[in-house]
Amino acid sequence: MEAWDIFLQMKDGMTETVKIFFLTLIFTLPLGLLVAFGRMSKNFIIRNLTKFYIAIMRGTPLMLQLLVVYFGPYYLFRIRLTTEYRFYAVIIGFVLNYAAYFAEIYRSGIESMPAGQYEAAKVLGYNWGQTFIKIILPQVIKRILPSVTNEIITLVKDTSLAFSIAYVEMFSLAKQIAARSSTMVPFIIAGVFYFVFNLLVAFVMGRIEKKMDYYTI
Repeated sequence: MEAWDIFLQMKDGMTETVKIFFLTLIFTLPLGLLVAFGRMSKNFIIRNLTKFYIAIMRGTPLMLQLLVVYFGPYYLFRIRLTTEYRFYAVIIGFVLNYAAYFAEIYRSGIESMPAGQYEAAKVLGYNWGQTFIKIILPQVIKRILPSVTNEIITLVKDTSLAFSIAYVEMFSLAKQIAARSSTMVPFIIAGVFYFVFNLLVAFVMGRIEKKMDYYTI
């Protein structure tokens, strides 16, 4: 009964963890593609600004980035921080960080495509947009799915870093309950939650990968 009671206490934290995960994914996947285009741009300024952004995001800890996003408005512009902003800071920090990683995954997939496919599509009368969306992108998605899956699994575990700006998600709640009750049960429940969540992610991504077999080249 003790474990069940603790689970019920952690339920709201689990909801917050799932919320962080899905919102980050929804915003990161398209933003990562946009950053990838910037990284491959022929414009010197855009290309190098994007490279700098990616280098900063990948070269500094996510926890530090969350602290900067949360406390930055106050220290730089003296904007008063609200309780509601804590959640937005978590999402902004995660999205900016993961967009950099996904951008490099997208870039590797796009640049691995043979130039002959673009030339063949041009001969058939396709413009660049049609070529990319109908021919290149489906194959790129197929190629990068394993790397994307790894990043998504990492995201599930990284949601626990929201505690760095005192946002109460599942891991923060588990620590509070463990400290108050002097028991390891909350940590065990948290571990099982992360494990099951990642099993589900791996299963879903595996199904998507199977459906994309049509685009194997």
